[in-house]
Amino acid sequence: MKNIYSIGEFSKITGLPVKTLRFYHEKGLLIPAAIDASTGYREYDDACVERAKIIIALRRLEFSLEEISTILDEFSDESDLISHLRLRRQVIADQIRRQQDITKTIDDLIKRETEAKQLFESDEFGVETKELPAQLIAGIRMTGRYEDCGKAFGTLGRKLNRHISGKALTLYYDGEYKETDADFEPAMPVKRSLNIDGISVRELPECQCLTLMHKGPYEELGRSYRRLFGYLRQRELKLELPTREVYHKGPGMIFKGNPNNYLTEIQFPVTAS
Repeated sequence: MKNIYSIGEFSKITGLPVKTLRFYHEKGLLIPAAIDASTGYREYDDACVERAKIIIALRRLEFSLEEISTILDEFSDESDLISHLRLRRQVIADQIRRQQDITKTIDDLIKRETEAKQLFESDEFGVETKELPAQLIAGIRMTGRYEDCGKAFGTLGRKLNRHISGKALTLYYDGEYKETDADFEPAMPVKRSLNIDGISVRELPECQCLTLMHKGPYEELGRSYRRLFGYLRQRELKLELPTREVYHKGPGMIFKGNPNNYLTEIQFPVTAS
């Protein structure tokens, strides 16, 4: 026996307000089984109940009405509908993973910024004025990306070997950040003058420097540069190029170590302005 329900009864059965049922009818999403010609009253049957259940379930999954309409029109077969829902589930799972990755990135950023603020406010690392003595270095001046330093340091390490007498450093000849055509020179302090093809050996002159020890990844050096530039302005000093970075603790040849523990001393040669 075919069951027929008034719109009020159908509303109670499905948990959908009458206003929503009329709206779904207007959208062609849930069409009544019949409409009384004399009264205009909508009548629903068991097939409408099943269709309403699907609509409610899909709405809870945050499908739009347009998407639901497409699903109901295109996937009359239950197996096709299940396949579509599985694809939708995968999309949602991918979105969840992405949101989790974003959340982790935000948590890491909050942690780093909090630690940086604490370090900034502590007395452990502050701006210092140093008189740096003359130093003999062997370097490879190059134009390119900053990350190309690694290859140059590898070359210096192989060719200089036992002649190295201190921490690796880089000289920066630009007064600005450059992405692809930076002018810089990875270098190593050496014990004596050498004649090695492709490597410049010379003496860095003694100079007065503002220095600041940066603790953390190289990607966050900018905050320490900002601090030094602020100090430079306050003291009305003139920056002389090239600036220097001395790597007191960084990645090894085999193991990278923990970037949060890297120690990089930034050196600004200065004169009175």
